[in-house]
Amino acid sequence: MLDELEKEGYIKKLPVNKKKTDDALSLAKRDIKAAKVILRENDDWAFSIAYNAMLQAIRALMFSKGYRPSGKNQHISVVRFAELFLRKEDVIVFDRMRRKRHITTYNVAGMISEREAKNAVKRAEKLVHEIERMLKDD
Repeated sequence: MLDELEKEGYIKKLPVNKKKTDDALSLAKRDIKAAKVILRENDDWAFSIAYNAMLQAIRALMFSKGYRPSGKNQHISVVRFAELFLRKEDVIVFDRMRRKRHITTYNVAGMISEREAKNAVKRAEKLVHEIERMLKDD
């Protein structure tokens, strides 16, 4: 499966780099904290930051396996990689958030509800912890 993603141009092989993995995980944790603070002020941005926390955590997982996203649609590359290592439900949520984040960032403000933003932050926190646990087990 990883070979397929590499052939299709979604990912590139690279030497495993613990610092790159740790840095991406640190960004994910930073974003969880920021999303919680922003949640009090702006649902759209809290949602976007929660999405970014998930993105960074999955990138940490990629780096730990010796890969990085490639091509012009790197967020989709991360989704495709996640399909190989995460629960289907988590990947579906992540991909939906990716699409919605794109709309709210570039096209329409105010489309994220308070409930949706809170849920996104909770899901992101859960996924970041899950990936952190996976990385410890490696």
